[in-house]
Amino acid sequence: MRVLDLIKTRYSVRTFDTKPVPKEDLDYILECARLAPSACNKQPWEIKVIQGEALKEFSAVYRKEGFKDAPVCIAVCGNHTQSWHRGDDKDHCDIDIAIVSDHIIMAATELGLGTCWICSFNTDIAKDFLKLPENVEPIVLIPIGYANEPAREKIRKPLEETTSFIG
Repeated sequence: MRVLDLIKTRYSVRTFDTKPVPKEDLDYILECARLAPSACNKQPWEIKVIQGEALKEFSAVYRKEGFKDAPVCIAVCGNHTQSWHRGDDKDHCDIDIAIVSDHIIMAATELGLGTCWICSFNTDIAKDFLKLPENVEPIVLIPIGYANEPAREKIRKPLEETTSFIG
């Protein structure tokens, strides 16, 4: 599948079938994540795969109904002491986490799996559950599974509203 077709196919799944994600699919997704680029190749992420009974307990971090039905959730955490900082001290951790998260989401989409990018969750509960040290922050949750709903129409701004050409 061409990348543009893959991007057009992806949508935020809000309700999941409880059918398990095959281990080989999960391994493929994690390998795609491992190969994601990061600033100065620092790879300042910790990827936590939550599934089974642990996911039922973890669902306290995000109370939306469909979340708890996903068979897998990947928590992408950022290590701010490992991330690259630009000369003006701009921390690129969140940017690197966005890139690796997108690799996870696109790989899952390629395999016919649904995902949802979740940032509005209880970070204190997540940090405690995942036993993260002070310098590591849970940034994105990505439930993964088979969609239990049809795709919705995507609404995006036209290209000319978001892009300009210089020169």
